[in-house]
Amino acid sequence: MATLPNSEELWTVREYLRTSWSPDREFVEGRIEERNLGEKEHSILQRYLTVLFAIKRGEWGVEVFPELRTQTKTRNFRVPDVLVIRAGEKFERYVTQPPLIAIEILSPEDTLQAMQGKAAEYRQFGIDNIWIVDPEPRIAYRYTSAGLEEVRTGELIVPETPIRLVLGEMFAELDRA
Repeated sequence: MATLPNSEELWTVREYLRTSWSPDREFVEGRIEERNLGEKEHSILQRYLTVLFAIKRGEWGVEVFPELRTQTKTRNFRVPDVLVIRAGEKFERYVTQPPLIAIEILSPEDTLQAMQGKAAEYRQFGIDNIWIVDPEPRIAYRYTSAGLEEVRTGELIVPETPIRLVLGEMFAELDRA
């Protein structure tokens, strides 16, 4: 396990890919960035989403991966909380093509403004379905070409697919814990 480098120290992509941390770090323009660790609510929602997509993978035609390195630019690797790809899409050790869905769950230390920057990078990479979930106020957002939009319909969907996530069911998991 590697120690976190000096924030001014630049790394190569090769060095980043050959190093592992627990939890994993992101790589942005040669710098290693810590990710805010999830607490109980974050973990509950990440588990719910991962299990839901795993159970529905045949019906929805998807595969789900929690915290999988995703190369969004030549020198950027992000680690979404939950990543969903279409069934049958192949990759080696990390994702290099836009997945179907990238989901980020806010931790108490995360700011919506910082998450919008990451979502913009996902969008620029070509991800059409970017979901941001905030456990504390129990709000979900969709990041589209128009920017960040609060989901007011009660569900997150992927157009032209059977994928449908009912927010009330997801947030009810927080009450069970």
